[in-house]
Amino acid sequence: MSIAKVTEVTSSSTKSFDDAIKDGIKRAEETLRGIKGAWIQEQKVVCEGGQIKEYRVNMKISFVLED
Repeated sequence: MSIAKVTEVTSSSTKSFDDAIKDGIKRAEETLRGIKGAWIQEQKVVCEGGQIKEYRVNMKISFVLED
């Protein structure tokens, strides 16, 4: 039997939502083992002068606890 845990991560990028997601998962992998998936809970942008300056995502990352 496996036990999973979920942690919430906020990540940002100046390029795209996709890049913010990839960066968030990559960073989470530095401290979490057994990542199985992510649920993108929220997406938002930071605007300045009518232009998008930053893409932000809030995601929940699930991972399996080790025995």
